[in-house]
Formats: sequence, structure tokens, C-alpha cells
Amino acid sequence: MDKLAALKQRVVDEVEAHRAALIKVSDTIHAHPELGFEEYQATALLTGLLEDGGYSVQRGVVGLETAFVATARGKELGPTIAILAEYDALEGLGHACGHNIIGTAAVGAGLALQAVLPELVGQVQVIGTPAEEGGGGKAIMVDAGVFAEVEAAMMIHPSGRNLLGRSALTAIPVTIEFYGKPAHAAAEPDEGINALEAMILTFNAINALRQHVRDDVRIHGIIRHGGDAPNIVPEYTMGEWIVRAADTPYAIEILDKVRACAEGAALATGARLEFRQSGPRYDARLPNPTLVALFRQNLLALGLEVEMATGDERMGSSDIGNVSQVVPAIHPYIAIGPEEIGGHTVEFREAAVSAAGHEGLIHAAQALAMTAVDLLAEPTNLTEAKRSFAQQKADVL
Repeated sequence: MDKLAALKQRVVDEVEAHRAALIKVSDTIHAHPELGFEEYQATALLTGLLEDGGYSVQRGVVGLETAFVATARGKELGPTIAILAEYDALEGLGHACGHNIIGTAAVGAGLALQAVLPELVGQVQVIGTPAEEGGGGKAIMVDAGVFAEVEAAMMIHPSGRNLLGRSALTAIPVTIEFYGKPAHAAAEPDEGINALEAMILTFNAINALRQHVRDDVRIHGIIRHGGDAPNIVPEYTMGEWIVRAADTPYAIEILDKVRACAEGAALATGARLEFRQSGPRYDARLPNPTLVALFRQNLLALGLEVEMATGDERMGSSDIGNVSQVVPAIHPYIAIGPEEIGGHTVEFREAAVSAAGHEGLIHAAQALAMTAVDLLAEPTNLTEAKRSFAQQKADVL
């Protein structure tokens, strides 16, 4: 066995040695779901494991109480490899996206790497990123410079398949508000300005827009407030939207078109429009081909079957996209149940603490640690990842 293979086998064995502790933490996080930016117990559990494993932990990073950066150094200063943890839950569904596995797998990989870091040049950071489910913790942390010294980043996501190379859409959240004038809807309708009609016109205009955009565009919204009573001309309406596309420049172009739809509705009805981005933008994800290839080989070495994305995969959005725009990054998927299982469902929530979920957690931690070894023990791998990242960025521009 060569040196690289020996190092990778050691981290695989280290994850296995931590199996019981990792499963216990994952199941505990699952049993006590916390929403974005409120993941206090999850943060305490994960950082506690890391500190016990010899990591130096900085909590409350960039003003986010549940964000953290845990660092372990090799024998000399060198490249920084980041393993990303998520641990927020869904409102009403708990851990139906399996973030208990994501966070714990990242920590498991970090703990395993401590066994070999004294022989490697560089450092590992386990970065705790809160509020992936809408709050955009990673987007905030990218903008604040948390990834400025990181040279490659990786994480995993539970799924029904072991899937690599899947992209994700840019997503821009938008709030649209219309302010009209109330009046008696029967006696004095001519005295009113109907804010609800402005919102309905906006929906209709966006529906007309759909046939003139690329196939990758998604524009979807709901009305949060539509009026107060049917006999009062609605003076205020509010809707929430998400504008998505396969690349960020085109998503911004579509956002301008959506704004024009709302402006037209305001002009037609006389209502006053307020149109604003209501949260961090999730950028399109760029799966780094070099890191994808390394991760694939490591999953195969663990005896797992692996699928590669075909380009016609159904896609959502994630704030790992923002990370992938500034450093080489991957977001592979690890199986925790049958292929037909869908995220954000009760069935997925149950899978996240099943026997298959536990095996997915262990395999994820092992593959993450093995890929980090690939980058730190063989500098040419990191050089190639940077080269392919530069090419990806050039291709988008």
C-alpha cells in the first residue's frame, strides 16, 4: 500500500472508531430540530466534539451566533481545506432535509483527519454554516471574507442516491408589496385603489413572461396578505417570490423583468409598489470537476455505487453555490434510503435517523476525510482543482 492509500485507510478507520459518538450526536440533533440562526444545541454538540478532538474553535463568526470555524493544523502551514457543516431544520418538518447528517459528517471527517494531520502540510477547517434553509448563512459568510484563505471546500448532502456533479440554480428571494386606498367595496368602490388587483396583475404578467424565458428559469410566489375583508377595497397586499435560473447573470436579468411586471401592475391600478430583495442571493453551484473525480474514486473505494449527474437533473438551490463561486467546491449526495425518497418529506426525515441514514453518515465522513487527504498529501490535486475552477469561472463569463 502506498503512502496516500495508507493515509486514507487511516482516516476511514478513524471515522469507524468514532461511529457510536457520531451517530449519537446526529440523532440528538435530529430529535431537537432548530430553525436557521437558532441552532444553539446543534452548534454546542458539534463544536464540543471538535474541541475534544483537538480543534481550536471560534464561535459566533461574523456576528452569526450559531456559525463557527474550527481549525486543526498540520506539521507546517500550507493550504486550507474546508469541510462545511449544516445543521438547521425545516419549520414544521424538522430534519426532513437531513442536515443532522450533514453537520455530523463534517465533524466526523474533521476528527478523522486529526490522526494524519501531523504528517501533512496545511490545515483543515470545519466551518459551521447556519440557516441554509432560506437564511443564506454561507452567502453571508462568503461576503464577510470567511473563505478568503480557503483553497477548496466540500460538503455532502443526504439523498436517495450517491450522486456527483449535480449543479444548482441561482435563487433570488423577492418581496413585492402594493399600497392602495381602502374604500367600501359596494357603496364607494370608485374611491378605492385596489392593491390586490395589482398583485393579481403581477401574477398574470409573470405568467405571460414565462413563455419568453429559458427552460432553466423558475419564478414562483405566494400571496402572504391579500386584504382584510371582502367588502373593503384591499389597501395592502404582500407577496413573496423566488426567481431562479441556471446562472447568476441571467437570474438577475429575469429579476429585472419580474420587477417590470410589478411596475406595470402598479401603473395600471394606481397602487404604490415596493419591490425588494428579501434575503441573501443563492448563487448557482459550480461542482469542481477535479474534486468530483477525487470524491468519486473515494466512494468507489468504500464499495459504493456512484452515479454522475447527466445535466438534466432536477435542481433546487443552496448557498454552497456562493462558496463554489469563490473557491473550488463540491456538494455530492450520499444515499440514506431508496432512490425514490424525496427531500423535505416525512419519509426523508425518518430516513435521516434510520440504519441506512447512519451508514450514509459514516460513509460521508469517510469520503470527505479521504478527499481532504487527496488534496493535502498530493499538492498536484489541489493545483488541478484550482486550474479547473478558473476554467469554470471563465466559461460562465
